[in-house]
Amino acid sequence: MADANTNQKTAGEIEHAKAVKEMFSGIATKYDFLNHFLSVNIDKRWRRKVSESLSDILQNPDAKVLDVACGTGDLSLELKTFGKAKVVGTDFCRPMLEIAKDKTEKLTESIPYIEADGLNLSFDDESFNAATIAFGLRNFSNWKNGLIELHRILKKDGKLVVLEFSSPIVPGFRQAFNFYFSHILPRIGGVVSGSRGAYEYLPDSVSKFPNQKKLAEMMRQIGFSDVKYKNLTGGIAAIHTGIK
Repeated sequence: MADANTNQKTAGEIEHAKAVKEMFSGIATKYDFLNHFLSVNIDKRWRRKVSESLSDILQNPDAKVLDVACGTGDLSLELKTFGKAKVVGTDFCRPMLEIAKDKTEKLTESIPYIEADGLNLSFDDESFNAATIAFGLRNFSNWKNGLIELHRILKKDGKLVVLEFSSPIVPGFRQAFNFYFSHILPRIGGVVSGSRGAYEYLPDSVSKFPNQKKLAEMMRQIGFSDVKYKNLTGGIAAIHTGIK
C-alpha cells in the first residue's frame, strides 16, 4: 500500500497545472471536433471499450462511478447511457465542464459535473464503486499522486479503468504513427483550434508518459491488485484496469 497522499504540490507542479488548465480552456470549443476528426472517430470505440470493461458495475443502479478529468463529458455520457449506475464527472477546467453540461441536458437523468482538481478530489474515502480517467492522467502534474487519489476514493473491491495514449507495439506502424502524431497532427490541430502549442503538447506529453508495462507496475506499487492492460489499435492507446 502506498503512503497517504498529502496533496501538496511543488512549485513546478503548480505551474504545470496552471498551464494545462489554460491550454484546455483555450481549445475547449474545438476539442470534441478535433478529437473525433484526428482519430477518425476511433476514440469513440475506445470509450465504448471502457464501458464494456465496467459492464457489471454499470448495470447496478446502486453503484456510483466517478469519471475523473472528464473534460467535455464524452466518457461520462458513454458510461451513463451504457448502464444504470450513477455517474459523476469532475474536471478542473470550467470551460470544458460547461460544454459537458450542455451535452448532458438531453438525458432523462442528468450527470453531476463538479469542478475539482484530480489530485485533490472533494470526495470522502471509499465513495465510489468504480473510477475512470480517459486521456487525463497524462496531464496530471504528478501521475503517482493522481493514482493514489483515485485509489483513495474507491471502495474496497472498487475498479479503476485508465484509458490513455501509449506506445505502439507494431514495428513499421509505430514509426508511421509517430510521424503523424508528432508532425501532421500538430499542424492540423493548430490550424483548426488556433493553438498549435496545445497539439504540440499532446505528442510531447505522451512521449514522457509511462508505457504500458511501467504504468501497470506503478498501479501495483500504489496498491491496486489484478492489474491488467489491453492494447488498442496496435498500442496507440491502452486500457489499464486494477482493483482496490
